[in-house]
Amino acid sequence: MGALGTAVLVAATGTAGLLGGLFYAYACSVMPGLRRTDDRTFVEAMRNINVAILNGWFALSFGGAPLLAIVAVVLFWGTGGPTLWWIVAAVACHAVTLGVTGAVNVPLNNQLDAVGEPADPGPVRAAFEARWVRWNLVRTVASVAAFGCLLGALLHG
Repeated sequence: MGALGTAVLVAATGTAGLLGGLFYAYACSVMPGLRRTDDRTFVEAMRNINVAILNGWFALSFGGAPLLAIVAVVLFWGTGGPTLWWIVAAVACHAVTLGVTGAVNVPLNNQLDAVGEPADPGPVRAAFEARWVRWNLVRTVASVAAFGCLLGALLHG
């Protein structure tokens, strides 16, 4: 591995770890904590979280993790061997994360935002919570798998 390839692979691994950790934190603490709240608090909290998460730090890991993994594929393309295939597997896992986020979680977040302040937040929560949580678990597993694949690449490099 050249210095540039190593640096990109380390950065890809770090950002993948941050992303997997973020989704894991939602799965094991944020959503279980919100599950214990009343409907109005749940809806308001999720709407506030959805606004707060749109920041540069989140963008760095959410966009940076797959982008850096793709750059690593390009840098390692001529090398073949297990390092390249671990990185390719990580890119595939990132694609699952991005796909689930774009197809399920973001549209649910947008629907939650579109309802404004509902008179009865119960149906709003019912239409959101279980589906969002289920698909967050899918993207958590995919993100953590991407991180694991990139660790595999580092170990084989």
